[in-house]
Amino acid sequence: MTKPTPRHARLWHLFRLARILWSAAPRRSLRARLGDLKLLARLIRKRQITHVPGRLGPRGFLARDGNRVHALYTHPDARRQGIASLLMHEAKRQAERLELWTAQDNTQARAFYVAHGFYTASLGFGQGNDDGLPDLRMIWEKDAP
Repeated sequence: MTKPTPRHARLWHLFRLARILWSAAPRRSLRARLGDLKLLARLIRKRQITHVPGRLGPRGFLARDGNRVHALYTHPDARRQGIASLLMHEAKRQAERLELWTAQDNTQARAFYVAHGFYTASLGFGQGNDDGLPDLRMIWEKDAP
């Protein structure tokens, strides 16, 4: 079986992408969910979301604006199948440097990013995230040791 090729998301993927996002944050308010839909639609139109296609739609997605990775999520049924790694490898193939923020207490995400060559650059106190939780900025550089 060949690996699927990441592709740019299209507007018809919007609700499947939103369901993937909401699977990680199931208690979001209706207002927050409407904001998520608007943001996802805007990022799709700007061709800033890459997804891994599956039989029933996207299995995971990565939202990126230049060097900044805004989101990386996989569908619960597609976790631990290499989808996030495939998306991250594609993003790294297209960039010399990537940066992202993740929650300090999200040990699985942090381990994933470290395994993909990211290092912690700075700590935050949640000023810039939706949940107000302590976070950290991680960076990957193509030619870093």
